[in-house]
Amino acid sequence: MIWTVLLLVLLYVILTRRSRSKGEPPLDRGLIPWLGHALEFGKDASKFINRMKMKHGNIFTVRAAGRYVTVLLDPHSYDTVIEDSDSLDFTRYAQVLMERIFNLQLPHHQPAKAKAMMKRHFHGINLATLNSTMSRNLQALLKAEMTPNQKDWKEEGLFDLSYSLLFKTGYLTLFGGEQNNNSTDPSIVYEEYKKFDGLLTKLARGTLKSEEKRTAQSVQKRLWELLAPAGLTEDSGSNPWLHAYRRLLQGEGTDEETQKKAVLMQLWATQGNVGPASFWLLGYLLTNPEALIAVRREFSQISQMETSEAPLTDRPTSTPVFDSALEEALRLTAAPFITREVVQEKTLHMADGQQYRLRKGDRVCLFPFISPQMDPEIHHEPQKYKYNRFLNEDGSVKRDFYKGGKRLKYYTMPWGAGTNGCVGKQFAINTIRQFVYMVLTNYELELCDPNAQMPEINASRYGFGMLQPEGDLPVRYKPKH
Repeated sequence: MIWTVLLLVLLYVILTRRSRSKGEPPLDRGLIPWLGHALEFGKDASKFINRMKMKHGNIFTVRAAGRYVTVLLDPHSYDTVIEDSDSLDFTRYAQVLMERIFNLQLPHHQPAKAKAMMKRHFHGINLATLNSTMSRNLQALLKAEMTPNQKDWKEEGLFDLSYSLLFKTGYLTLFGGEQNNNSTDPSIVYEEYKKFDGLLTKLARGTLKSEEKRTAQSVQKRLWELLAPAGLTEDSGSNPWLHAYRRLLQGEGTDEETQKKAVLMQLWATQGNVGPASFWLLGYLLTNPEALIAVRREFSQISQMETSEAPLTDRPTSTPVFDSALEEALRLTAAPFITREVVQEKTLHMADGQQYRLRKGDRVCLFPFISPQMDPEIHHEPQKYKYNRFLNEDGSVKRDFYKGGKRLKYYTMPWGAGTNGCVGKQFAINTIRQFVYMVLTNYELELCDPNAQMPEINASRYGFGMLQPEGDLPVRYKPKH
């Protein structure tokens, strides 16, 4: 029996063994048959990919759980992947993740139509309406969290504070919250969502333990129930975007049960990154006094012009210092993968003149966190937070960054690019700006420990948008009088 098993394993290894063909990128299979580098990749993708880069250069292919992934790290060559929709497909891998994370299948979904619909609701005059609604909800939640007559300091973890406030703000703004038929308390949705978010990376990788699987199923079911009324009718209290999304799904023949799963996916897509991004920004400001002073000075100039009739989000406002401080925080903590499926053999033309053949059935992965965002040739001392990194000496926006003496098109990519580009980017920026503005203008906020440092990053979150911290940063706050 043992010999039979060993023989079958040996036969499998021989039949599935792959070698590098002429013209292909360097191949690194790893020592474990089939699994390859999957464990190291999942544990800390940044550390693993950096190790492979040191070994192989800016392009290489690795084996991970039976799949072969070509990683490209030259930002000058990113457009060869981003702009090719014939040989490289975005939707196939997205469908794999949808099924793994959300138990969701949308066989007749049309991503281009969905994206066009989202643009209508998150741009132009609709964006102005969204900003105004978001501002009102945020103000109400902040007042509930920090009552104006509060005189004593209140202590809390900055990550929990930022994530909970902005999740509930986004939920009320886009999903209707208290106006829904079930009058769901946003706090209840947030508590269930946090459990789900904590299991998200394991869901995506299929590495849940038995108990975690039961928890994930229970939490998903509860969230489907809580979100069931959102966007069902025009008067459900949800934003018109969600009702339009429901109508789009109905037009594709999607039943109501599947729609609930799709709404949960949209809850994660719209609320999973803004809270963590705000945490990192506020954390870097609090631990870098010079940056905090500069942002406060800019906000002070704005607050002198602000009236109840013309709040910050309801009019065009120039905040170059804040914008640079935010972009720098995102450079350090936004770490999505940009992934494509190779649907037909492709010759990849690199910016340096090299050519590599990509096999059909493989995946291609860009990881902008390593390059350009943490590349020391592009950003001097990339590990350091420099709030004015994206400002010129005269205070104007800096857009000129170079690698190999050549100006870069992509010098930081927190919002993705091409078909991966975030449609709600401007709404997200406005939300973060309004949150930080309200907190710094109306409240005293400081570190509980003046010498505290930023917490370490949860390495398992690489590849899933905004990173999250290991632990938290304790802060204390009270209203200004």
